[in-house]
Amino acid sequence: MTPAEFEAVVAEVWIPVQRYLRRRLDAATADDVLSDVLLVMWRRRAELPDEPLPWCYGVARRCMANALRGDQRRLRLVDRIAAQAPPALTGEDDALAEALSSLAEADRELLRLWAWEGLAPRELAAVLDITPNAASIRLHRATKRLRTALGKTRGGAGHRRLRQGEEAPR
Repeated sequence: MTPAEFEAVVAEVWIPVQRYLRRRLDAATADDVLSDVLLVMWRRRAELPDEPLPWCYGVARRCMANALRGDQRRLRLVDRIAAQAPPALTGEDDALAEALSSLAEADRELLRLWAWEGLAPRELAAVLDITPNAASIRLHRATKRLRTALGKTRGGAGHRRLRQGEEAPR
């Protein structure tokens, strides 16, 4: 089958299969499934029958079932994760847990992403859908509020102030 012949088949089945899927799924999922149908058509273009529309409906039905099963698996996973209790902090972390709980949820999430997940400000920006500069500023402010909540007003953990005339380590 030549590329021109394949394009003609796609033009013939595109709208009917899209309507079929949109009657059964939300628009975004229908478009995803339609792209899967077109991929199957391309891969199996040598096997396309003379009347491709019924064949495409069958492919769409199977692709739709795969998409729905995938959604169900994701939902079951979310339910299992939500049912698990978060890991308990050890006794030495009580002060940190108390300080974290005193912060706003946005600050807590930002600090967890930074400290626990190890994300840099540019990665935080991508997660939070903000600019890297805004992520840096928010992180700075959140760590300052955490330090205050912990009762530490001088320097962060692992940092020490330089004495006059002392050079910073390299």
